[in-house]
Amino acid sequence: MSDEQWRVQFDAEVRFANGGDLRVREFRLDVPGTDITDEALAELLVRHLGLLMVGEVEISAKTLIREAHKGSRGAESGPRARRLVELSHTLRDGMVTVPGLPAPRIAPHETHAQSRERYAPGTEFHFASISMVGNTGTYVDAPLHRYEDGTDLAGVPLESLADLEGLVVRAEGLAVITRELLLPLDVRGRAVLVHTGWSRHWGTERYLSGHPHLTEGAAEFLVEQGAAALGIDSQNVDGTAGGERPVHTRLLAAGIPVVEHMTGLEALPPRGFRFHAAPPRITGVGTFPVRAYAIVTEE
Repeated sequence: MSDEQWRVQFDAEVRFANGGDLRVREFRLDVPGTDITDEALAELLVRHLGLLMVGEVEISAKTLIREAHKGSRGAESGPRARRLVELSHTLRDGMVTVPGLPAPRIAPHETHAQSRERYAPGTEFHFASISMVGNTGTYVDAPLHRYEDGTDLAGVPLESLADLEGLVVRAEGLAVITRELLLPLDVRGRAVLVHTGWSRHWGTERYLSGHPHLTEGAAEFLVEQGAAALGIDSQNVDGTAGGERPVHTRLLAAGIPVVEHMTGLEALPPRGFRFHAAPPRITGVGTFPVRAYAIVTEE
């Protein structure tokens, strides 16, 4: 299935059954593909704007644009298919995730060849040994990461990190993600995933500093509005120039898990997907890698 996303730009005149009209110029809406008819586009416009008593809609100057979806209301109807989107980096021996923290050591504890003497002929197994800090690869922070008396990974409710309705915030090219950027969004009960595009630097020195991050005001908004979780595809949800970490402080105090070092967010639509990033159920640990992914429902 193609990952291409399309929008359509058009002019429209809406005439109402009870009198009056509405005209729009160079209006843009998300569309499922390149073959939308004027009739279907008119219906999409009516649903998107929530119009009542519509008598007739005339479409003109229609132009298709290859562009990421912005989340048009009413664009979700039609036959549904599902696809999985990988949102985690691959863990490798010796990789650097956070400067100053030790790299993971991944090696065989027992090789296939070594195991043969313990099993019947033709039966053999591989056993791996992994030594790493929790902040490796794509990982989730529980409240214990920030607070000594905070909830550990075993205490984080499964519903906080599994099968969550997801929402993508497009923030490519922005150094900071502010409260004002989030204000138009309905984040309540949703996993809010901030797409900065920084993951393109993963595995390079560039990735390790100068990353995009949220402001304290943005974190306050997420807490006030009841977001379920926050994810970002950069080095940290906080700026790291100083020693303060206001975003971690606000979110983890409110029990909102934080998923950092994500990837693949460009493949997600603004809405219409379920987010999963559950870690192992470990006591006494506040951070650990996850296999983050999304299930996208699309036309």
